[in-house]
Amino acid sequence: MKKIAIFCSGSGSNAEKICVFFSKSKDVSVVLIATNNKSAFVIERAKKLAVPFFVFSKKELNSFSLLQRKLEEKQVSHIVLAGFLLKIPSIMINAYAKKIINIHPSLLPKYGGKGMYGKNVHLAVLNNKEKETGITIHLVNEFYDEGKILFQKKCSVDKNETLSSLSKKVQSLEHQFFPLAIKTFLS
Repeated sequence: MKKIAIFCSGSGSNAEKICVFFSKSKDVSVVLIATNNKSAFVIERAKKLAVPFFVFSKKELNSFSLLQRKLEEKQVSHIVLAGFLLKIPSIMINAYAKKIINIHPSLLPKYGGKGMYGKNVHLAVLNNKEKETGITIHLVNEFYDEGKILFQKKCSVDKNETLSSLSKKVQSLEHQFFPLAIKTFLS
């Protein structure tokens, strides 16, 4: 059985979709939700779903020793980043080489890199009058949003698109396809 930990910094809607998707799986189990934000709503979702959660600091992420012990204790085989906003340190990338999956709210390589997350990405797409955008699911390496692309899904950007409508459209793609892409990658 593959055991995954989900890292999240905020609301955790993708984390919840992933947990629900794998809740009846015989092959994959979400064994931990980890967050760097002690007031993140993902903690409430973890409690509701009865998934163990762990809160850590940026310093603990970068040193990785405490976090590594926690992941080993839960026998985590893969890590999923679902709205996790801190850069993953090299020590962690090496410990989980080709086993850390991230989702990005654009069609990489467009609109990736430091500071490009959430509404920053959607605003850039709108300001550049793109005709399409979407999601990219990729492996994590030591560079922001440059790991091997596993899956992309496009959607159109309408002429009258707003930040709110585009955010909802892209999030809908995330909820629909992120769990499936994880399942495909793990099998």
